[in-house]
Amino acid sequence: MSLLPYPSLHASHAGVWIADADGARAVGRGEAIRRAADTPMIVLNAPLVGQRLGHPELSGLDLLELFAFLRPATFLPPTPRGLARMLALAPPEDEASIAPVLRDAAAALLDLAQGEWPEREGAWTAAQSLARLRWPWAPLVAERIARPAQAERWLFSKLPEWDEAPPRPAPKAVTLDDGEVADRLAYLTGAGAEQRPGQRAFAEAAAAAFGPRSLRDNPNMMLAEAGTGIGKTLGYLAPASLWSEQAGGAVWISTFTKALQRQLNHEAARLIPDPAERRRRVVTRKGRENYLCLLNLEDALQGGFAGRAAVLAHLVARWAAYSADGDMIGGDLPGWLPTLFRRNGSTALTDRRGECVYAGCPHYRKCFIERAARASAAADIVIANHALVMVNAVRGREANSRPTRYVFDEGHHLFEAADSMFGVALSGQETIELRRWIVGPEASARGRRRGLAARLSDVASYDEAGGQAIQNAVEAARVLASDGWLQRVAEGEPFGAIERLLSAVRGMVYARATADGDAGYGLETELAEPLPALIEAAAAAAQALETLLRPLMTLGQRLEAVLAEGPDWLDGQARARVEAAVASLGWRTETVGAWISLLARIGGPADPDFVDWLAVDRIEGREIDIGLHRRWLDPTRPLAATVLKPAHGVLVTSATLKGGDPDWDTADARAGVPHLDRAAGHFDVDSPFDYAAQAEVLIVTDVKRGDLAALANAYARLIAAAGGGTLGLFTAIRRLRGVHARIADRLARDGLPLYAQHVDPIDPGTLVDMFRDEPRASLIGTDALRDGVDVPGESLRQVILEGVPWPKPTVLHGARRLAGGGSAYDDRIVRAKLAQAFGRLIRRADDRGAFVLLSAAMPSRLLAAFPPGVPIARLPLDEAVARVQSRLSSVTRVVQETSGT
Repeated sequence: MSLLPYPSLHASHAGVWIADADGARAVGRGEAIRRAADTPMIVLNAPLVGQRLGHPELSGLDLLELFAFLRPATFLPPTPRGLARMLALAPPEDEASIAPVLRDAAAALLDLAQGEWPEREGAWTAAQSLARLRWPWAPLVAERIARPAQAERWLFSKLPEWDEAPPRPAPKAVTLDDGEVADRLAYLTGAGAEQRPGQRAFAEAAAAAFGPRSLRDNPNMMLAEAGTGIGKTLGYLAPASLWSEQAGGAVWISTFTKALQRQLNHEAARLIPDPAERRRRVVTRKGRENYLCLLNLEDALQGGFAGRAAVLAHLVARWAAYSADGDMIGGDLPGWLPTLFRRNGSTALTDRRGECVYAGCPHYRKCFIERAARASAAADIVIANHALVMVNAVRGREANSRPTRYVFDEGHHLFEAADSMFGVALSGQETIELRRWIVGPEASARGRRRGLAARLSDVASYDEAGGQAIQNAVEAARVLASDGWLQRVAEGEPFGAIERLLSAVRGMVYARATADGDAGYGLETELAEPLPALIEAAAAAAQALETLLRPLMTLGQRLEAVLAEGPDWLDGQARARVEAAVASLGWRTETVGAWISLLARIGGPADPDFVDWLAVDRIEGREIDIGLHRRWLDPTRPLAATVLKPAHGVLVTSATLKGGDPDWDTADARAGVPHLDRAAGHFDVDSPFDYAAQAEVLIVTDVKRGDLAALANAYARLIAAAGGGTLGLFTAIRRLRGVHARIADRLARDGLPLYAQHVDPIDPGTLVDMFRDEPRASLIGTDALRDGVDVPGESLRQVILEGVPWPKPTVLHGARRLAGGGSAYDDRIVRAKLAQAFGRLIRRADDRGAFVLLSAAMPSRLLAAFPPGVPIARLPLDEAVARVQSRLSSVTRVVQETSGT
């Protein structure tokens, strides 16, 4: 291994180091920036290093980009330790030794390029293309990769085509035998595994959801709370896999987080050890916006992208050739790859605008999205998410393959997933997207965007009424918001009925909204006693939307008529394209109809089933959207109608399904059970962990609310006492950033890295991977991390909450609070959040940890959120620090020895 002539640069909160042929030395930020401007530097994660240096535009020879080129679709924790482990190098002993390790890693990766490796095919061709784009690594890579004797297969010829399959027969009616369920569970847990009575009882209870349905529109519904450590994943996989085999049907297992989807994929190996068979029988499905769009990628590779974005496109093309499923969000595309390109992100490579032309696409037969849809139709187990399940139920194109059995894991999120799915937003961003879908490219717009006229030109030429409907829709759509709408509205110069409506909404929000503690973020006000200007604008906007709705409905009818008539030109591909257009028109027509209904409410009586409000969305004081919003007061009503009632069996499960409540009333209500004629079954089993010995809850009483300096001091001292390994959760981004700014350098001096969501230019999933990989690291973030973190072992040994996680007093929350019992409603939400946060701490029988709440005013009535038997103490910060240090001292020593610091 020959070292490169280029120096390496490492920057952290602890300092800055440069390593070259003469060794490593500490330097100042200014010198590092000057050196990086003059000489190509080897770095690991250039955006992160640039942020540490205070020079965000830093560029160089980024090892992560080189790794993504050479080992696409390969998991790598983007840390020095993770890279060293992957390349079989000695891990760095401390911060000062990281820079030399980066030079060694660069040499090892380039040595790889000189030989044969699994992803070699396509590398030479890609390197030539990247050289033309002046990718910094291209000269070094190109001189090491031997030119292949034969032309390499390009991505679009290499990808396999999916096959059409006949419709699947309806599943048989079977009743699972308890003994067979127990045998299947024993097979999944493995010979010699510890007998867990709770897991077996859970599996038998879950089997009730798979029996034959006895009453139409009333599934066999089971709600099951299984404490952490029960092994509920294998517990429901046992009856689910058994039913699928015996009945010949598919079971959809729905999750809320990508982490659980990955875990389920891992557990599926126990069920089906053979990888090829497992890919056929167990399929992961996500929304189409998660998958790489091959047509968008082709456009990017052929000049649609420029500069750094074009480099990203070529690295994504390398990945696509080796990806298992083309999933760009949480799949095998490294989560850190898009973040290396800052604003030149990957979203333009997915179908986020609903522009898919289906069978009209030249890559249709190789499309990742279509392949996943067809694979799931033939699979035994489909691993999906709550949002996709609801989207498919409401407007899915796969009505003939709708599943009859669902398992909703992380079922405590079912309510909020339904709330988001069945809501309505008439906003600037929503209307401009509809305009683009109908009208297509306008003015100097780039890209392959195509409007209705271009997508349905053959229909227009065949069917005169359909062609006229397209023209009418395009003309009517010009009243929707267009490019530059936000600036025009802010300047008081709106154009068209919709922009005038948004201007009136903005005026009323600023007139009535009350600023909260997070100045600069979103504002909202309830839709009550509207101002005359809003009433007038709403009437004009409703009329304009009616003018748009009519041709959209007419076009949908004409397309259905074309399908019925079956003209000569309507071959298989054309039929698929028209059917897709019918489906897309259907849900967009429903959207416009929902907007009209929302506008009709302005100036009239409120609908008791809905909560309506006006909002100006802002990020750090910058307006990003304006609109009217509507949510169901109880979103489980449409959930029950569209998802639950058509199903034959539904299992809803979670470790915190009851959220600390003694009875099942709240869990039933949040799962939609009251909207069914048949009651649900209930099952609960406590965690097998010894919480009294493994964990304690410390309520710190002397950190004053609102005192940011005191809050930061508490976090720093507690993290230091635990030796890192801390997950800190905040309810406000502003406070998170304020604490991070005060403690990151302080902790780094003690060898305790600190990662932060909304601060570090890294996606949350990668932050969790980095946190998991470094036992002395800590991670702070917002409420979203409460469920997305599954880190068993020593890497997570302390959880800190900045205070009681009271719900934000939004218009929507206020309406539900009033309907749900006032303060008791708030208490239920807080108990559930506390239970979920505590659940991050103890994931295995040998875990130990402390759960710290920085709140002097923690009400005793909320303590039921914690498991029975866990010790709870109220004490000042000094004593809490001492308790943490005492409880975790042995763990900290083990971590120090393991990390070599």
